[in-house]
Amino acid sequence: MKYDNIIICVGRQLGAGGHDIGQMLAESFHAKYYDRELLNLAAKESGFSEKFFEQNDERKGFLKGLFNVQTAHLSGGSIYESNFSQESLFRFQSEAIRKAAEAGPCVFVGRCADYVLRDYPSMTSVFITAPFDYRMQQVMRKQGLGEPAARKFIEQGESKRAEYYNYYTGRKWGHAASYDLCIDSTLLGPEATARLIEQFVKLKRDEEDRNPQ
Repeated sequence: MKYDNIIICVGRQLGAGGHDIGQMLAESFHAKYYDRELLNLAAKESGFSEKFFEQNDERKGFLKGLFNVQTAHLSGGSIYESNFSQESLFRFQSEAIRKAAEAGPCVFVGRCADYVLRDYPSMTSVFITAPFDYRMQQVMRKQGLGEPAARKFIEQGESKRAEYYNYYTGRKWGHAASYDLCIDSTLLGPEATARLIEQFVKLKRDEEDRNPQ
């Protein structure tokens, strides 16, 4: 198949619809979809429990309270024997991302996958954005929050994502220069946005096939 090893990495603002669009893309390309599923893969890669990865998902600086970490978060051995560090956690997750990418076509949401797979020629990185008011309404509806809480949820969540992404990639989270394509999902709606990205990925792949590096 012409597009049998497609890799798409989706960055997203909170409430912009990145998860749904990522799932649509995975269905279109018959690819595996990885979002929180990566946490399970990273846990298997590292020997730490999935719960530990869940608590520290897309966060930088979470090890400030390292010595308060309960040993129940470890699946075996001591925290010292595991030679654990903040960079180790990122390394385990990165290795899980690479293994998943090498297993077949896939769509990754977040977790610096675009940076981890930057040398993979079949990888396309996209960033999904939307106006703040729209994202507020989506978060209020899906999370059952009032306006002040939804605003705080978005601001704190995106601050953590940006800090995490910027620290590990040396790029700027959400900046156009960091991605192959950035798009406002409200301009066309989620379904049409997914179709547009699908066409972009195919065109990019066709161009790469005509002009290999």
